[in-house]
Amino acid sequence: MGLTLLTTTLAIALILYPSDALAASLRGLDLWWEIVFPSLLPFFITAEFLIGFGVVHGLGALSERFMRPLFNVPGCGGFVWVMGMASGYPSGAKWTADLRKKGQVSRIEAERLVAFTNASSPLFIFGAIAVGFFHDASLGILIAIAHYGGNFLVGIGMRYYKRNEDVSTSDMRSSTWKDAFSKMHDSRLEDGRTLGKLMGDAVTRSVDTLLMVGGFIMLFSVLTELLKQTGAIHIFSHLLALTGLPAAFHVPFTAGMLELTTGIGAITETHEPLVAQLLIVSFILGFHGFSIQAQIASILAETDIRFKPYALARVAHGVIAAFLTYILYYAYRPFQTQTLPMWNPNENFTTPIIDFFNHYGPPITLMMIMLMIIVKWNNSQKIKNNPCEHET
Repeated sequence: MGLTLLTTTLAIALILYPSDALAASLRGLDLWWEIVFPSLLPFFITAEFLIGFGVVHGLGALSERFMRPLFNVPGCGGFVWVMGMASGYPSGAKWTADLRKKGQVSRIEAERLVAFTNASSPLFIFGAIAVGFFHDASLGILIAIAHYGGNFLVGIGMRYYKRNEDVSTSDMRSSTWKDAFSKMHDSRLEDGRTLGKLMGDAVTRSVDTLLMVGGFIMLFSVLTELLKQTGAIHIFSHLLALTGLPAAFHVPFTAGMLELTTGIGAITETHEPLVAQLLIVSFILGFHGFSIQAQIASILAETDIRFKPYALARVAHGVIAAFLTYILYYAYRPFQTQTLPMWNPNENFTTPIIDFFNHYGPPITLMMIMLMIIVKWNNSQKIKNNPCEHET
């Protein structure tokens, strides 16, 4: 009944505010089309190749010696951890789900892994937040240390999650380079796909995942705008007032809990002290926002990995990152005397990398979608011409 009421309310709001909903949807589409898709796609396709060629298995054998003592996960989790930080969320969840489907991690190990392998990318922290919103590149170092340091500490804490119930799926022995290459070769033979088939699968699966991500970005962009237009977002202000949070942060914080990019931009527009803005931004980055959490929940739904451990880890990550930000801020004295330039939403702040995606992101996105359509069409023709080969 509750979900029916919420869906009906959303439909009525869309009818009452069509132009605002369209504008918000287009903002979400621009973000996905120009930045998210072209920046994440190379990582996704490369990861599919590395998994298909068995490289992850080989690296996992070598990473076992430090991933198991630190985080109590198999060595293959090291690949997910590094690639997740490099490419940004929801990459860590996608590759954790892939490892679980292939049986390389147990359910409990996967739940530990997904809790600390989803992080914001360096491009977003240094380019969008530090330069674009705070207009100060040096702040990117502080935010990044707090963000990635918080993720690391969450991973350390998750090593004790259901420790007594866990049944390890990995070999605890230290592997040599020879063992690693042997495992990589065996994994490649077990996969058995040709290069063409692997390439087609890599493109198709990567684009499918990113289409889902784009849908969630647009959906939550519209939800945030409708909450603002209807005034419903101010309801949360009364709840936040009980926490002692300054009134200027109530609406931006609520927006950030829904979709972090919108919320962070609004937070930096306030006239509150810089340290307060950094604390709220660090918490929101660690929490991820419900938009990203919904993306990850959708990915995990294809497996038996439970969402609750990840959700609890997000709260812990937000709190730890804010605490680290507070310590780092006062440890580095120049930040205290720094005046905060106001962020103008009509002014574009870009780095060379962001500028590249702004110019070449849309054509890259279009070409990859067309390639995916061609691959799927070819597969359908093969099934039609050779139906016996595809019987189950």
